[in-house]
Amino acid sequence: MFTGINNDTGVKTTTHKAVLPFYLYAAISFLAGTIILCGSLPAFTRHYFHPHILAITHIIALGWGTMIILGASHQLVPVLIEGRLYSNRLAYASFVLAAAGIPLLVYGFYVFNMGWPAKWGGRLVLLSVLCYVINLIASMWKSNAKNIQALFILTASLWLFLTAFFGLALVYNFTIPFLPKESLRYLPLHAHLGVIGWFLLLVMGVGSRLIPMFLISKYTNSKLLWLIYVLINGGLLFFLITFLYFPGTSFIIPITALLLALAVFGYYCHSAYRHRIRKKVDEQMKVSLLSVAMMLLPLIFLVSISGWLLTEKINVKMVLIYGFVIFFGWITAIIFGMTFKTLPFIVWNKVYHKKAGMGKTPNPKDLFSNKVFSVMALTYLAGFILFIAGAYIANFFMLNLAALLLILAAVLYNYNVIKVVLHKPVIK
Repeated sequence: MFTGINNDTGVKTTTHKAVLPFYLYAAISFLAGTIILCGSLPAFTRHYFHPHILAITHIIALGWGTMIILGASHQLVPVLIEGRLYSNRLAYASFVLAAAGIPLLVYGFYVFNMGWPAKWGGRLVLLSVLCYVINLIASMWKSNAKNIQALFILTASLWLFLTAFFGLALVYNFTIPFLPKESLRYLPLHAHLGVIGWFLLLVMGVGSRLIPMFLISKYTNSKLLWLIYVLINGGLLFFLITFLYFPGTSFIIPITALLLALAVFGYYCHSAYRHRIRKKVDEQMKVSLLSVAMMLLPLIFLVSISGWLLTEKINVKMVLIYGFVIFFGWITAIIFGMTFKTLPFIVWNKVYHKKAGMGKTPNPKDLFSNKVFSVMALTYLAGFILFIAGAYIANFFMLNLAALLLILAAVLYNYNVIKVVLHKPVIK
């Protein structure tokens, strides 16, 4: 486990001071996102380019998903490369810049002010990503260990930088038009660079290491991981070139490549599950494995709205549900599961690593409430399913109930995160 020391090499991983702020910020952002969602339900019956939809999308994509991934990867990368993180200061800078930039960007979208709030927010987020990328490259450059999962993370970070750079360009394009078309026409490209290049690629890379680890499975298959890597990056590059230079061309090739990558990753996870040593699977891993299956949902919706990428005939309702399924679906589900498989180990190591041998210490899983986690998971799933149904039939009662359930899930998640972070030593 990446609990602060790699037992095979004795290499220290990143200090908890550079990791825990990301987890706390992400938890608060998720709660804020669900509250804004609850207050913006009428927007889900309108256009997907609605200011409130843009604000919700970015607080969940950046404040929730990206921040927790940045924090976790600062801890995981040193273990993968069997070396130290190049700079804790760059990790701190990455957090501070993103923490300041995300609220400005979200505010700019919410009030649809593409002036200084959105521009400064975008600049700070881009600088944060740049610090993160430099830190990864420098860390891996100094390491002699070669690791396919580390390559997944590095490549995903480059896609993230491109996504952030292109997003800032779109913000500027509102006030200083310099692109051939209006910003709205480039939105599918910006969205899919982030969703596929950043989230999907990184989740598969990290998941291919963490899922077998937490299942206590010795299964590994580098050939399958290389195949997944080529399919996702090849498909995304094909999509990028086609979108920019061959408009109107079918996206069947990148969609097929994505489908094959998901199928191969599903097979990889299933194989790890079959080869597990521990037969009993805890609640956190059940949610994580469910998130793997949930990856298929966005693809189903993508096929149904593929015409949106080719023409101006837009099924607005399906596009809105498509975005909701991505950010409140598999991304949120995998974060729920992996938070309480990683965060307790980080905090346990912080609290107890100098107290080994002094007495019996609690297990990392005892640092949070499993009952609260189970209620959170059920509340989240109910809210997620109900929201999709409510959005599809435009039923405000269902949407309000679903939004309240998602807020409750976020409150319970925050409760467990804070409980873990504030844990005090207990030695018997």
